[in-house]
Amino acid sequence: MKIVTFLVASLLLALPAVAQEPEPEPKPVPLSELAAAADLIAVVRVLDTDYEYTREFPSGGSAFLKVLIPYKVSRPLEDIIEVYEEGLHAGECYFDNPTVLEEGRRHLVFLKFSPDVADQYNGLDGGCRLDVLVTTDNRYALRYPPNGIDLADDLSGLASEMAFRDGYAVLNEDQITPPERIRLLESGYLSPEGEKFRFTHGIDLTEIRKLMGGEALTLDRSLK
Repeated sequence: MKIVTFLVASLLLALPAVAQEPEPEPKPVPLSELAAAADLIAVVRVLDTDYEYTREFPSGGSAFLKVLIPYKVSRPLEDIIEVYEEGLHAGECYFDNPTVLEEGRRHLVFLKFSPDVADQYNGLDGGCRLDVLVTTDNRYALRYPPNGIDLADDLSGLASEMAFRDGYAVLNEDQITPPERIRLLESGYLSPEGEKFRFTHGIDLTEIRKLMGGEALTLDRSLK
């Protein structure tokens, strides 16, 4: 019996380890589908984050966001909301924490109710945020090209040249990979500014709202 047990154990040890299947990347999703799936759609500004970090990357915790413009509201909405995320995965919903000397980034967010904690939100599986910039005439515009969610919509025809007063329209060299920088410079969506680079194009949020579909934007101002 001991010999049989030894042989079985030896065979198991000799078997190759089963490779873990990599998590599939989120597929491109239309804005209308994002809007239909979300419980809250809003333009927000990041106030603060409370994350744990693993190797300098957030691995769990909450972000606190100020609601600037709600587009879809499905329950009474506070001025400041909490968005919880956990783990490292495709489509994760983490936000950059602003320093004491700067305003937080602005985003167009697509969120769902937390199934576990009342008054808390989570991101959608395909992603939760798109960068929004402030123009010199104080309008909000979706940064183009968009980032944060892989969109299926072709937005190229809606993008136009814009002047931004938003500090987040300017990138340091280490904030963008060389291939991406070259691609955006050649396309005219990024321009050199000394040792930095500035985004040059955006999309008015009224156009983005149209693509989300009026039937999905069930905004009731009484819920705000």
